[in-house]
Amino acid sequence: MNARTIRSTRFRDEREADWQRLAAIVEAAEKRGLSRLGFDDARDLVLLYRQATNSLSVAREISLDSAVVRYLESLCARAYLVVYAPRENLSGLLARFFSRSAPQAVRRSFVPILVAFLLMAVGALAAYLLTDEDPNWFYAFVPGDLASGRGPGASAESLRQVIEGSDYQPLGELGAFATYLFSHNTRVALFAFALGIVFCVPSVILLLYNGAMLGSFVSVHVDKGLGVDFMGWLTIHGVTELSAIAIASAGGLTLGYAMLFPGLRSRSAALRHAGRDAVKLAVVAAVMLVAAGLLEGIGRQLVTNFWARMAIGWGMGLLWLAWFTLAGRDGSPTREPAAEPV
Repeated sequence: MNARTIRSTRFRDEREADWQRLAAIVEAAEKRGLSRLGFDDARDLVLLYRQATNSLSVAREISLDSAVVRYLESLCARAYLVVYAPRENLSGLLARFFSRSAPQAVRRSFVPILVAFLLMAVGALAAYLLTDEDPNWFYAFVPGDLASGRGPGASAESLRQVIEGSDYQPLGELGAFATYLFSHNTRVALFAFALGIVFCVPSVILLLYNGAMLGSFVSVHVDKGLGVDFMGWLTIHGVTELSAIAIASAGGLTLGYAMLFPGLRSRSAALRHAGRDAVKLAVVAAVMLVAAGLLEGIGRQLVTNFWARMAIGWGMGLLWLAWFTLAGRDGSPTREPAAEPV
């Protein structure tokens, strides 16, 4: 037996009892869960894990038998997962995301969200003024399939029928209509988010254009004396929908800003850091778009009273605002830690 084998055998004999004890605790935790460990096992787990990592470090340093090194690597990896890996199930992760991570990400992103709203407002105002001056501008801003005949040439009566729900549709057609509108809104939000990485420019253009479509519609209805009615028709879904688009776009703007101004970080590091909140904003926007799709395709058709539409639309807006501003405030700072899980 050579000296290396003797040294490996002695090294293992002196520590094997602790390794076996750690392996038994880890196996129990893997089978029954960390919370089911007894007091002695829970107390010994961290101590034995640290001893095992020290043994692994020594074994690598003095080049012990590879079998010992592999055994310790496997044991330490399993113990690490038991000690440090989150023990939450899917429902726990979702609960923590919606109760803490998501609203905190929205609060941290207040500035880009505000910028997104302002860009849409600028686009809406510019398109409103242009369309009011020359109705032909409407066709430059609004695609034909989205207008559905509700352009400058439409009569006030036909527009009123749409607003008041006189052209009531059966629920089967409402579902198809909701699917179309939800698909359109999702594309706008997705492109604004994904293309923001190109130095913010595509997101800015999409926000201006989406606002321009809204401004053109408002101008047409105001010209027909239906401005207030149109706002009620729009509000039931528009508060949620436009907020979702602004939040998704804010994620894209955050990524683009990181690319433009990485600061002391490299661009890739700045992008990874910005991506933590940006991804959360995208998930929040997706949830809001689902709600907007239901309100737009079904709720807006079934609820025809002006004040009921206003109450539903702004009521939903207040619920979103309450979630964003109140959830996740447990006294801890909202700054994103270096390795906070979603």
